[in-house]
Amino acid sequence: MPNLTDLAEIRALCAKYDFSLSKGFGQNFIINPGVCPRIAAAAGIDGGFGVLEIGPGIGVLTRELAARAARVVAIELDERLLPLLAETLADCPNVRIVPGDVLQLDLPALLAQEFAGLRVAVCANLPYYITSPIVMKLLNERLAVENITVMVQKEAAERLTAAPGSRESGAVSYAVAYYARPHLLFTVQPGSFYPAPTVTSAVIRLDVLPSPAVHTEDEAGFFALIRAAFGQRRKTTANAVANGLHLPRAQVEQALLAAGLDARVRPEKLTLADFAALQAQLAAQQGGAAAKAGPV
Repeated sequence: MPNLTDLAEIRALCAKYDFSLSKGFGQNFIINPGVCPRIAAAAGIDGGFGVLEIGPGIGVLTRELAARAARVVAIELDERLLPLLAETLADCPNVRIVPGDVLQLDLPALLAQEFAGLRVAVCANLPYYITSPIVMKLLNERLAVENITVMVQKEAAERLTAAPGSRESGAVSYAVAYYARPHLLFTVQPGSFYPAPTVTSAVIRLDVLPSPAVHTEDEAGFFALIRAAFGQRRKTTANAVANGLHLPRAQVEQALLAAGLDARVRPEKLTLADFAALQAQLAAQQGGAAAKAGPV
């Protein structure tokens, strides 16, 4: 059984397959032997689960997941890693490596094909440069997953898990809270990786809600409103929304008051329910014509 957290073994594997780490792919391999077991345990998986992993690297977390779950499907963008993974996971018959870009794959079809009859979780050490797009794809597509446990840059973890209405919250915080209950679990120091990144990492878990946290008749308009509000967060909500959605400020102020909110309130003081109420008032003013835009 390979020791994939041993630096000498990692270097030998990379040399054997003429593999060099790519900054473009955000590759940092975990060498702290305590980290991956802790991540896998935090995901709460057992033999009744199928697990989707994104970016398996050389397979160190993959092996931990395979020891716990019925099946693991790992998506790897870097084709140079495929022969290396074939060696490191040769004794894991319940693992399948899928080459491709997670942002382009048909994930609902993949999960239906691979995990029929199983509960499903996502568990991964995500590439930090595309953390938010990956997390939001997983949530926006309403995948049949129970939770998403991922390691990301600490600053991103704090934004993703910030409570709506808190000073630390931003547009992505509200989007995450709309779909899931987020938890920041623990931090991981740079020395736990090879090569060591310049930032601290953190593991978060998103427990996916059975239905969105608040009701809105128009999700596109709801997310457009939140994005507009936080596009100029130093401004009042009225000013930021008016500028972002190209509406008269007086109209936005009127909608805020009709929703029972202070016309001078700042975006980070609003809850998900507040934004839903404001969006409903704006839509009513426009005769139901909601702002057209994609999710946050």
